[in-house]
This record gives sequence, C-alpha cells and structure tokens, in this order.
Amino acid sequence: MNRYTVAVLVKNKFGVLNRVTSMFRRRQFNISALSVSETESSDLSRITVTFDGEETCKQQLVNQLYKLPDVCSIKELTIDNSISCELLLIKMRNDPATRDEIRAAADAFSAATVDYSKDYIMLRLADDSRRVDDFIDIMRDYTILEICRTGTASLEKGSTTIRQTINF
Repeated sequence: MNRYTVAVLVKNKFGVLNRVTSMFRRRQFNISALSVSETESSDLSRITVTFDGEETCKQQLVNQLYKLPDVCSIKELTIDNSISCELLLIKMRNDPATRDEIRAAADAFSAATVDYSKDYIMLRLADDSRRVDDFIDIMRDYTILEICRTGTASLEKGSTTIRQTINF
C-alpha cells in the first residue's frame, strides 16, 4: 500500500468538506491526515488529504472527486514536487530525572519550548511528517501526557499553482 497526499481546491461553501471526505469513505480509503483552510481568495478553500491505498484506486478516487460540482482542481503532491510541513504540540511530564534528555532531543529536532511548569513541558515542532514521527518515537521513552498534530500543509514547488489548473 502506498501513501498519497492530494490537494483539492474547492468552492468555499457549506457542506463541501463533508462531500469530499465522504468520497474517501465510499472508496474505503482511510484518511491519515486532513488539513482545510481558506485560500488567498475567500471564495475557495484548499483541502489537503493524506491517505493510504493502491495506485489504481487512487486514480479512480481522483476521477470521482472531479465529478463533484464544488471541486475546482486537484493536485497530487509528492516528496519530489512539493514542500510539506506538519505542526506538532507535545506535552511531556517534567521529571527532573529526564528533563535534560527531553530538552536535548528537542534541541536536536529544533523543537521550541512553548509552555513550561514544574509538572510539564510543552514543545512545538514544525517539520515534515517523517521528522514529526521520529520525534514522537524518541519522546515515547519518556512520559507523554498529550499529543496534538495537524494535518500536512503542502505546496507544489515552482511557480505553478493549483489555481492555474482550475476546472470550472
């Protein structure tokens, strides 16, 4: 099974997100990350979806998405053709015995301390999904109190934009 990331440019209207994600459900794709936001135009929203599946099924899904009336454009984003970033907030137990090790790992990954008390340390890391996963794996050696991570934000490299291929 392969992992795919697609950006879907849609009309910014009520119910569009539900219709797009329902298409993934009907095709039995499990969405592993989802990010949605208004674009540079308030008339359009960008839905970035990361999911696992087979190539032929992915292509069928994209073809079905294009049939939705509010879908304007779709771009498949890969490691080679895009820049991706994910945000992680992780709250760790502030144990004096492990504090230095946690801070050393945070420094190695360029994670910022965003909140600190005698009971916990909250760190923020913005990086690609693989580095976020690696950081979480290291933190599992200590006491993780809570994790929150966003979906992938991804833009295609070069001067081409998703708006240049709008299919109204």
